[in-house]
Amino acid sequence: MARYDFVLFDADNTLFDFDMAESRALHTVLEERGFRVTQALTERYHAVNRDLWARFDRGEAAQSWLLVERFAVLLRELGSSEDPARMNQDYLRQLGICGALLPGAQELCNALAPHCTMAIITNGASIAQRGRFEASPIRGLFAGLFISEEMGCQKPQTEFFDHVRRDMDIAEPTRAVVVGDNLRTDILGGRNAGLDTIWYNPRRLAGDPVIVPSWEANSFADVRHVILDD
Repeated sequence: MARYDFVLFDADNTLFDFDMAESRALHTVLEERGFRVTQALTERYHAVNRDLWARFDRGEAAQSWLLVERFAVLLRELGSSEDPARMNQDYLRQLGICGALLPGAQELCNALAPHCTMAIITNGASIAQRGRFEASPIRGLFAGLFISEEMGCQKPQTEFFDHVRRDMDIAEPTRAVVVGDNLRTDILGGRNAGLDTIWYNPRRLAGDPVIVPSWEANSFADVRHVILDD
């Protein structure tokens, strides 16, 4: 018997191998523009990108702005006159091609599907997330795909989770659980909305005493055991 009727999965680095997709997409758009892809260059992009997404998660920056700004910063530092908006669009299209899952993610979803109604909840860009979802082998197992860019609100805002609950007809919040790798957006957001949470933490990162999940899972086997109560 399942402990939960509804499972709300984060996408990137929870089910989908975002690091692989990001690396492929970034290399492609840089090489297309004649840049030599070095470790220093990719590390600089990641640092800029992380900072901007953190500002978005805190509600300090608009997603449409940060998606372009990350490439604007990089191009300025490279002394390039390339169009950052065009570069971002090319990057998102490339990102949407790769629907690769993390090892074991498909097996987890297959195990849960007969017992739970599942949805994906993500702050990612629509063009990339819909493309990756459609390219993935799990697309037929999910009842919903909720993308912040399309909803006008984002994780961890309570409005985001309230929208998902209404759309999924989750009448009893204790029968739903959020599964995600990000303590702030997934765990804090789910908790503030009255939902149980599973922090997917395969790297065994240190926790936050202020943001405490209902459960912590270091593997997909752990996630399955919590949800199916086996």
